[in-house]
Amino acid sequence: MTSSKTKKVAVIMGGISHEKEVSMRTGSGIVSALQSRGYNAIPLVVGDDAIQQIQACKPDVAFIALHGRFGEDGTIQGALELMHIPYTGSDVCASAVAMNKSLTKRLAETLGVTCPAQYPVPSAVEVLHFPCIVKPNREGSTVGMHIVRDKSELSAALADAEALDSTVLIEEYIEGTEVTVGVLCGEALPTLEIVPKSGFYDYASKYTKGMTDYICPARIDTTLAETLQKWSCQVFALLECRGVARADFMISKQGKPYFLEINTIPGMTETSLVPKAAAQMGLSYADVCERVLNDAHCEAVK
Repeated sequence: MTSSKTKKVAVIMGGISHEKEVSMRTGSGIVSALQSRGYNAIPLVVGDDAIQQIQACKPDVAFIALHGRFGEDGTIQGALELMHIPYTGSDVCASAVAMNKSLTKRLAETLGVTCPAQYPVPSAVEVLHFPCIVKPNREGSTVGMHIVRDKSELSAALADAEALDSTVLIEEYIEGTEVTVGVLCGEALPTLEIVPKSGFYDYASKYTKGMTDYICPARIDTTLAETLQKWSCQVFALLECRGVARADFMISKQGKPYFLEINTIPGMTETSLVPKAAAQMGLSYADVCERVLNDAHCEAVK
């Protein structure tokens, strides 16, 4: 779908997840970028009243800038389908599957993509190798995620993750270099290396200025970079994602790549990872936003 500049574009932001603050930053940036290109873009800050807000706004197109639960998991996408409103990004199914980290990894492995080992909960306790990662299966921005160094730290980490999600993921800890690859409408962007000064790319490192360095392209060899880009596009296509997404990887100290997850609504402020990588291809922040908008769709109106 190509969006006419006369149509009302509601940029939906806020939400009720733990990533509300990040969503507000993403949404505000998108509104400004689209307005700079002449689009009739308006901010629509929603909470529990999201459906009523959207119905009252009566947008022609919805640009989804909601992160985390109820925004990135297919929920708002389903509501927009019922209202017959075209929206940006992945559809209900792709969004729901990608939000489920465990399921996404199992699907990625069918492509030959290497993933960290996963351990069942609660029977994992007796077979765990430390350190390991404990996190909610369906949260973003490392909310509720812990590096568990030994058995004494496990109970508290599990309790924290279980408070956020009914399903907890325990997986192998990969020590090494974190690299991310954006995918824009099916095309891989340059690799981007993440270097948190704290040593762990947690919520504070992600959203506090100066706590993390970003290097694009990543300091990895060309063959490995091409592998990560290929895997990112393959997972994007397998899940039938649309618009923009971002795949995250760890490169072990031995140089082996591991796929962690794919985010169907990655952070999209002007300083976020996807715009940083897109800039290496000569694409401005507004270019990225416009491409995502022009890919808006709605199964219900086909």
